[in-house]
Parts: sequence; structure tokens; C-alpha cells
Amino acid sequence: MSTPTPIPSPLAEPVEASLAAAASSCLDPVALDRLRELDPDGHNKLIERVLAAYLKSLDRLLPELAAARGEQLDLNVVRHVSHTLKSSSASLGAMALAERCADIETRARQQQSEGLEGLLDAMLADIQQVKLALASLAPTTP
Repeated sequence: MSTPTPIPSPLAEPVEASLAAAASSCLDPVALDRLRELDPDGHNKLIERVLAAYLKSLDRLLPELAAARGEQLDLNVVRHVSHTLKSSSASLGAMALAERCADIETRARQQQSEGLEGLLDAMLADIQQVKLALASLAPTTP
């Protein structure tokens, strides 16, 4: 008696493809092309180095942001984190994230905490999308 062959889910591939498409759409291809133009033959591995630096920056900044969101919101840390992420995200073409960071930075600078928690949650969701998009850009090694 043979075991039945599992039937592949017809949704698996379209869902993965739509997630990848959504993630890649959060990066501006023009900004990425500008980075590629700086290292056209790829010998300096500029894209890889920029991506690694960005991800390392996230590893440092996100815990700072989490601590700033403690019992009482530390607007100075929120301003610093959003300012830093605004610039680095824009350089990678994550323009929606950069714009959200600019809004958060402005509110924090003006000491406006109302509605800021929701914006910070949205920023963290944007960061996850950008990280997914960046993972799809990373070259795969055999």
C-alpha cells in the first residue's frame, strides 16, 4: 500500500510572491541604482556593505527605541533614533519609512507625544517590510 502524495497548497506560492512583491515595493529602485552606480562592477561590494551597516544600525537603534518607550516616553531618544533612521533609510530607498521617521522626528522635537505611540508602531512595521525587502536583495551564496 502506497502513501498518498501530498497535494501542494495552491496558495503557498502566490502568498509568498505577493509578500515579496510588497516588500520590494517599499524600496525605491532609483536610490538602489544610484548605489549600484557607485560600484558598477561590484568589486567593492558596496551594496552588501551598505546593507550590512544599515542592519547593524537597526540592531543598535531598535533596543534604544524600545527602552525609550518605557514607562515614560523619552522624546530625546525617539528624536535621535528617528533622525538616524530617516537618513539611512532614505539612502537605501526606503522612502515611506524615511518620511514616517521625519514625521516622528518633528513631533519629538516639538515635544508632541500625542499619537506618537501609533506612529512608532507603524515605523516598526515599516522596518520589518524594509528588512524583508533587503533580504531579497542580498546575494545568495552557494
